Amino acid sequence: MDSRPRETDAPGDPANGAAPPQAAAVTSATATGDVEIIRPRNDKRGYRRVVLPNSLECLLISDPDTDKAAASMNVSVGYFCDPDGLEGLAHFLEHMLFYASEKYPEEDSYSKYIAEHGGSTNAFTSSEHTNFYFDVNSDSLHDALDRFAQFFIKPLMSPDATLREIKAVDSENQKNLLSDPWRMSQLQKHLCAENHPYHKFSTGNWNTLEVKAKEKGLDTRLELIKFYDSHYSANLMQLVVYGKDSLDNLQNLVENKFCDIRDVGRKPFSFPGHPCTREHLQILVKAVPIKQGHTLRILFPITPNIRRYKEGPCKYISHLIGHEGEGSLFYILKKLGWAISLEAGEGDWSHDFSFFSVVIQLTDVGQEHMEDTVGLLFRYIKLLQTSGTPKWIFDELQAICETGFHYRDKSPPINYVVNISSNMQIFPPEDWLIASSVPSKFSPDAIQNILNELTPETVRIFWESKKFEGKTNLAEPWYGTSYSVEAVPPSIIQNWVDKAPKEDLDLPKRNIFIPNDLSLKCVEEKASFPAMLRKTSFSRLWYKPDTMFFTPKAYIKMDFHCPLSQSSPESAVLTDVFTRLLMDYLNDYAYDAQVAGLYYAVKPNDTGFQVTMVGFNDKMRTLLETVIGKIAEFEVKADRFSVIKEAMTKEYENFKFRQPYQQVLYYCSLILEDQAWPWDEEFSALSHLEASDLGIFLPRLLSKTFIECYFAGNIEANEAKNIVHHLEDVLFNAPISACKPLSPSQHLAKRIVKLEKGLRYYYPAMCSNHQDENSALLHYIQTHQDNVKQNVLLQLLALVGKQPAFHQLRSVEQLGYIALLRQRNDSGVRGLQFIIQSTVKDPANLDARVVNFLNMFEGTLYNMSDTEFKSNVSALIDMKLEKYKNIREESAFFWGEISEGTLKFDRKQEEVAALRELKKEELIDFFNDHVKVNAPQKKILSIQVYGGLHSAEYETIVQNAPPPQSCEITDIYSFRRSRPLYGSFRGGVGQMKL
Repeated sequence: MDSRPRETDAPGDPANGAAPPQAAAVTSATATGDVEIIRPRNDKRGYRRVVLPNSLECLLISDPDTDKAAASMNVSVGYFCDPDGLEGLAHFLEHMLFYASEKYPEEDSYSKYIAEHGGSTNAFTSSEHTNFYFDVNSDSLHDALDRFAQFFIKPLMSPDATLREIKAVDSENQKNLLSDPWRMSQLQKHLCAENHPYHKFSTGNWNTLEVKAKEKGLDTRLELIKFYDSHYSANLMQLVVYGKDSLDNLQNLVENKFCDIRDVGRKPFSFPGHPCTREHLQILVKAVPIKQGHTLRILFPITPNIRRYKEGPCKYISHLIGHEGEGSLFYILKKLGWAISLEAGEGDWSHDFSFFSVVIQLTDVGQEHMEDTVGLLFRYIKLLQTSGTPKWIFDELQAICETGFHYRDKSPPINYVVNISSNMQIFPPEDWLIASSVPSKFSPDAIQNILNELTPETVRIFWESKKFEGKTNLAEPWYGTSYSVEAVPPSIIQNWVDKAPKEDLDLPKRNIFIPNDLSLKCVEEKASFPAMLRKTSFSRLWYKPDTMFFTPKAYIKMDFHCPLSQSSPESAVLTDVFTRLLMDYLNDYAYDAQVAGLYYAVKPNDTGFQVTMVGFNDKMRTLLETVIGKIAEFEVKADRFSVIKEAMTKEYENFKFRQPYQQVLYYCSLILEDQAWPWDEEFSALSHLEASDLGIFLPRLLSKTFIECYFAGNIEANEAKNIVHHLEDVLFNAPISACKPLSPSQHLAKRIVKLEKGLRYYYPAMCSNHQDENSALLHYIQTHQDNVKQNVLLQLLALVGKQPAFHQLRSVEQLGYIALLRQRNDSGVRGLQFIIQSTVKDPANLDARVVNFLNMFEGTLYNMSDTEFKSNVSALIDMKLEKYKNIREESAFFWGEISEGTLKFDRKQEEVAALRELKKEELIDFFNDHVKVNAPQKKILSIQVYGGLHSAEYETIVQNAPPPQSCEITDIYSFRRSRPLYGSFRGGVGQMKL
């Protein structure tokens, strides 16, 4: 696929058919003269560019309809600016600014305020910028901005906090040490010129920020302050503020809050030159990954696309090299059985350098044909270099991009402000919103110039496989990746091209999925909730027309309830194989749909499998009927079965390399879900399966089926009925039909284990990757089954406790980078869970720290003032009343009610009503009954995964007798069988009467 980033629900970019809408421009009064900002045609928000006297450049966005306000400050300083020998300093500074300020000296007061007012905060550091951002309930923007602005005015960096946060940075790095994406990215940087900042290690760790600094006689805190004072200048910052206030009020607010940021007149940082010298080109790097699989990365240094973003040459080229339709490079590699996936596009880039990358996931057979694969890539590049640049391809791409831009879904404000503030560093003001998403000028020369840079003379090939273990002679210093390097001169590449199979590579055909009809359907009634339009013994249809978003998009969900799908590990695996093969068969035809903004997926779930479609509705029915037709006429192709089986085998083998916090989440679900199959049993089943087994299984799988359907968006009720009627004709009513209806007794119900009151269950396990030093804890407190009053009490408790837990367990005690408190919902069974990943303490110790926190939190809760209580209740109400941004968000909520069987479409309204009546004493009673340490009704499950540093502690805990009121789970399946289960809301989903 084309690896360019895409909008949330959007776009590729459409052609043919209806002429794309013209870009709207908004004139914005600014301190430096008027500027026209190009924006989507239907965007009713107000925009204004303002430059403050201290040279801080701002974009103000007024949205009277918003429930959330947000802000993002982009600072044009990243890890490229790290001083030599203090690797990670820019990233460390990003961490430190969250702690405290002269105006708000209480540690963590910023994050506490945001959390208590329905918001979230975060930040990230990249090569040339650092971005800080938050969102908050819209009425709280003023105070939130006041706290946020202090990051950049007078932050406090106490010696104690500095030392603690170095440990947090080190823990973050520990989390990444066994992650292949981090390892391979650093290897690419390592094999570059040492005097170019691209070569640097960006994260930092205890060694770089504490040990080596001291060896050099440096005080890290003083270096941090010096770096902040010299680099963080208002003229290098770009601020976006999004709120419901008028533009005038937002301007007054920003001028008042941010005028005191210092402008030291720092010149923008630039890093001329390319990271790669001649010695770093024409190389083949063989690297050993952590996980199973074979990956081929072919990189070329190119002229950055940003210099010609109006022409979009990289967009054009990545569209062609990354295409997956008939005649494409991927189509040929897939036909040969060599590739699982292919992505192409601009990778790491700045204004001064860029890499074009082609990333191919190889099969085992493809691994043996690496040279042929590279040869076919260069042959396809040669085809593009010599075919000219057909204008119809550019026109089609431009039309797809324009339609995507103008019908872009409204996204959460926090995402919107981050994207725009990042754009402000790069693009002129008129392009802050559109950025490089829509190529507007056809330039064959610009395209040809980039194609001419994709040559054997400049290629860098990174080839990753476990097969290279023991055959490498070098190690990358920061992550320890084993690798070797050999030369691949152009003559060798030419040999590969000459001996590669003579396949018919070709340019793509015209895209039939580009929407022609972008009109809005007439909706007679303003439906607030889904209605059941139709019910038969075969299916049930829910329908919700678009009454909020007014875009030519629809959302379809179809759950195929097949009891046989989860009857055994073999059945679960065969259902998974079937859905993957179905997607595999559809890909050549349906890839164009995704390019044109119509997305689809077929995936297994806990009752069978699910078909999802979302995007432009014009051609949706065509695609859906094709998918249903493939299900009805499915044939097992032995060669593709083998490829899918191989890919799944590697995924199962890689389970043991999951992060410890992911492993505790897995074990928790396995223990609580009555019908969950363990991964090792599924893996064992897969190893014995052949194509013939799927051929026998599939008719049995479909022989008993019920289809739960949900249609929403720009689609009429009659059309939805007609589609479902057609679906039934194809699957159930054909002369030789694939499906038969379920009987009432066969409907599946997902049921959850009920834990024992007053008892603490614990499940210890060694980390499945013995190289991983991290341990993890999941401390789960089960409270109740879906109930409006108890739901809001739990939600309020989680809101009040979230930031104190993070502050105590992460910031103060420095247990680990991942330390969080959040709600858990298993099919309507609710509770709280603490998740901590750590190298500094073993899981049993982490469990004790959670208990200690709950004892501390008890006092916080009891001493909460009435004002504070009311503020938290108001924040939660505001969060519940937040309007959906797009059809995906709305559908996710309603579909959740349908799939769980709860059907509480007015859940939010009921919960708001309950919150308005809530008393503080009820919250304290809920805590005392369910959460307080040693509460008689408390139900605890402690999942403990022990990493390599804590293997001795694991041996101790499994050998010792359980403490009082505790019970060790030694056999998950015996435990599940021995426990009572909560009832299921699903019941007889097809028979339910409303």
